[in-house]
Amino acid sequence: MNKRLSTNELFEGIISGERNILSKAITLIESQLAEDQERSRELLEKIMPLTGKSLRIAVTGIPGAGKSTFLEALGKHLTSQNIKVAVLTVDPSSLSSKGSILGDKTRMEELSRDPLAFIRPSPTGNSLSGITRRTRETTLLCEAAGYEVILVETVGVGQVETQVYEMVDLFLLILITGAGDELQIMKKGIIELADIILINKADGENLQHARRLKKEVEMMVEVLPEKMQGFKPPVMTVSSLEKNGIAETWNALLKVSSDFKSKGYFVNNRMNQNIQWMKQALLELLQEEFYHSENVKKNYPQIEKEVLHGKIPPIHAALKLLKIFREER
Repeated sequence: MNKRLSTNELFEGIISGERNILSKAITLIESQLAEDQERSRELLEKIMPLTGKSLRIAVTGIPGAGKSTFLEALGKHLTSQNIKVAVLTVDPSSLSSKGSILGDKTRMEELSRDPLAFIRPSPTGNSLSGITRRTRETTLLCEAAGYEVILVETVGVGQVETQVYEMVDLFLLILITGAGDELQIMKKGIIELADIILINKADGENLQHARRLKKEVEMMVEVLPEKMQGFKPPVMTVSSLEKNGIAETWNALLKVSSDFKSKGYFVNNRMNQNIQWMKQALLELLQEEFYHSENVKKNYPQIEKEVLHGKIPPIHAALKLLKIFREER
């Protein structure tokens, strides 16, 4: 039987850099059990003074853009410089499958064996906000464990990008030529979130196509609204497979980060993210308390039935349930 570690034992293991203890701590914060949730809050409060020192970077792009190959190449570049790196994946497919498609595959094999790297797939959950909340908390645990760069990978298919954008310092968008989907991503507004844009798979016969797309994207970037005065996201070509452009990408990330810090954008962004995190947590806690109310649980089926059969408007049903909830307080 596995020994149940105390909060102090988890804390000591995390700050000692024990990856197996870090994994157990993440499993704790993923748990839905009330007792585990209380312990996870204690652990997070304990490690908070040790957090906030990493560089948090989101990496997104359509499926097939080569994110995993890029992340492994970038991760190995960082560990070669003795930089500890954590890779966290956020996969909304886990909402329907109750498991992560990304996590089911053997990915980033070389990086996963690197003692300076830590890779963790997104936890399963019942909502996208639940996944991203746990990713935030996992980020804090990784920072306390001494990981200097946190790479958050997303599938690149919609709402998850906006939520992940609100938990990172830099947002890196990967595009490829010939997929027909890169323009769809741009139309969705994801390109407006980007701090750096990479044209991946710029090698072999595709090199000229990649250079052409780079020029097209650069023209598009020129007309995008600026998130910081005078800032335009750099557009670069890279071959993750051949490792071309990886070092240059890291230097560009450092340069953008430095510019953001010098203009005060970096710190202000983190402060705003913490406020948004607090508001999101408050909504989740209120929702959780509401649905755990005995009176709500008792009356909800009948009220839902009335809405289904068109007997009362949904807003009236919501107000009715809210009144029932308040009366129990």
